[in-house]
Amino acid sequence: MADQLAPSLATRCAVHLFFTPLPTKLSSRRRVPRPWKLEQLHTGRDGFALLRLQTVAADRPRVLLVHGWAGDALQMRPLGEALAGAGFEPVLMDLPAHGRSAGWRCTMPQIVRCLFEAERRWGPFEAVVAHSMGAVASLHAMAQGLRAQRLVALAPSSSPASVLRWFGEAFGLRPELLMRMRARIETDEAMALEQFEAPWLGARVAAPVLLVHDRADRMAPLANSEALLRALPAVQLHTTEGLSHRRILSDPTVIERALAHLVAGAAGARFKRSS
Repeated sequence: MADQLAPSLATRCAVHLFFTPLPTKLSSRRRVPRPWKLEQLHTGRDGFALLRLQTVAADRPRVLLVHGWAGDALQMRPLGEALAGAGFEPVLMDLPAHGRSAGWRCTMPQIVRCLFEAERRWGPFEAVVAHSMGAVASLHAMAQGLRAQRLVALAPSSSPASVLRWFGEAFGLRPELLMRMRARIETDEAMALEQFEAPWLGARVAAPVLLVHDRADRMAPLANSEALLRALPAVQLHTTEGLSHRRILSDPTVIERALAHLVAGAAGARFKRSS
């Protein structure tokens, strides 16, 4: 009814809800444990936070770790600590409106802007390890020139267009409203949602990518990784059983597989010879 009486207002409200992480960052915000140090950064439009270990040498190869929707940087801590033990310097990222970052709204273009700002401040990064929505945003950033030799994509999420369709189904939104939402999103963000689809990404990301996905993941179907497997030129897929969407982040076998991927490249080999 609201859509029919005030379509512009209904569109604006629906877009606002679509970009609001639920549960909110206050429910997941945790105190930063020592020896991790919090740094607040800003792109000029978006605020975000980075967590860095104070106990590792600054000349180590840096790896950026990016969480997913409604998560926070400390979800990536097991991977980060494993990276530190393997001789890398981990940098954990709190996306806009997540964890300890500012704001209450988060979009894919916001995340991409923050990835480039993190690179400007602490890059270039040897690699990126990213989960769910963060994995898709990281792929897009690499397609646009983010410098990273390798990527580990853990349970990559569905594309924004697919998520928008499921959002509409969950709230019983009319197709006309969903069409207006997509048009408004693409206009406001000056970016077509097509740019987050597997074929578009696969044509532009040449770096080796390791996909890790659980077969029973209900939040991000395995089909997401299978689409990327078909599209990307240098890619491997490792599937797991019984880890679901988030336990994959702390599983010892997954962490071991991710580390093997990161040290397998030429830059990793040079680092191992010099350490």
